[in-house]
Amino acid sequence: MVFSSPVFLFLFLTSVYILYRIIPTIRAKNALLLIFSIAFYTYGEPKAVVLMLISICMNYFFGLGMKKENKSRKAVLTASIIANLLMLGIFKYAGFGAEMLNKLPFVNMTVPKIALPIGISFYTFQAMSYVIDAYKDPKYIQKSPFKLALYITLFPQLIAGPIVKYYDIAEQIDKREHSPEMTAQGIRRFITGLSKKMLIANTMAAADYVYGLDSAQLTVPLAWLGAVSYLFQIYFDFSGYSDMAIGLGAMFGFRFRENFNYPYISQSMQEFWRRWHISVSTWFKEYLYIPLGGNRKGKVRTALNKLAVFFCTGLWHGASLNFIVWGLINGGFMMLESYKLINTEKMPKILRHIYAMAVTLLAFVFFRADTLTDAVRFIGHMFVPSAVNGGNSLFLAQLTPAYIIMLVLAVIFSAPVVGTVEKKLTTEKNSTALQVCGYAVSMVLFAVCILTMSSSSYNPFIYFRF
Repeated sequence: MVFSSPVFLFLFLTSVYILYRIIPTIRAKNALLLIFSIAFYTYGEPKAVVLMLISICMNYFFGLGMKKENKSRKAVLTASIIANLLMLGIFKYAGFGAEMLNKLPFVNMTVPKIALPIGISFYTFQAMSYVIDAYKDPKYIQKSPFKLALYITLFPQLIAGPIVKYYDIAEQIDKREHSPEMTAQGIRRFITGLSKKMLIANTMAAADYVYGLDSAQLTVPLAWLGAVSYLFQIYFDFSGYSDMAIGLGAMFGFRFRENFNYPYISQSMQEFWRRWHISVSTWFKEYLYIPLGGNRKGKVRTALNKLAVFFCTGLWHGASLNFIVWGLINGGFMMLESYKLINTEKMPKILRHIYAMAVTLLAFVFFRADTLTDAVRFIGHMFVPSAVNGGNSLFLAQLTPAYIIMLVLAVIFSAPVVGTVEKKLTTEKNSTALQVCGYAVSMVLFAVCILTMSSSSYNPFIYFRF
């Protein structure tokens, strides 16, 4: 995969950026980005690139069918949704569906072995966003197949998001800002994301070791270490990738919306989902929850709509019952809060935060475990002491100096501490000096990341498999 080679990554980004800055016109710049974006995906998934190109062509023609004078535009929209979901279903959920059907009496289907094309969930949702936006407002119909292809394949966010809705970027395809300040900010944001991944998330991958242990080896401390490690691993892994995508986008003049807003400071599950994976939560809100009726058709219908959204959110993450249960746990607690069965407003602030983090932590056990049985057993080990020979030594072996340092940094950087401190320290006199200091720190972090990438084994981003 592309990120398995730091040398390739550095040469690729450097080459694209230099050529991009040399080329004078926006049309030529777009052509360059399109060519390199397709090459980027082809390098990682040479067989699956054909599928992505089919998706682009298919949705291009669906988009053309959204013209106001087309009386069948609603039927075309329906056909586009069915076609996109069918493609996603075949390549992502066919095996899972067959396995579920085989659990029924007298059913014995052959389970298809279809390799999951990387990034298919992201580029399919972006393609659907384009067609739906064009249906809502025909001004978004893209007459150029190359510009639509650029939107769908743009390499900074192609593989693991964030999901960029078409109406957010439509104007930027033809007109966008290019300034040294924006480039510098983009580079710094990219390095921030890379550091999150290489230094914190990969160290928190101690969770992989714990989840890989046999159930008989787990103790209460080990189980908690695994759960807490994964809580930070998935956040810094995915928010790190999002930072890298936003930073790269800025370097090429694109402004992508934020995908995370310090979700671990949340004091309710509703607040958590306003801060966590914002691009997918807003996608489901705009393109599923609101079309289903939102909260406009009574409490029962609203509850069903929310459950449907979180069922789909869980299923979107992967073909597994674990993801579905994870989604329903989140949706269930949000419903309990919305109907005041859990009234966070009456809780002390510290209890609200503990409650939100406890639900998030335990829900992520279902997200990480291989099966529902494994998840239930893991949670059991978190609360029920068991005598395990050598259990303490296994626990202490994970508490290396590097792990402890990164755990402390994970706690610090999961809250807006740095930004708050910068604001308090910044004045008109020292703002330039602080900026220079910030970029110097970024360069040091970048060097450390490169050294880490060169000396460590390949540890892919978690959301590559979605």
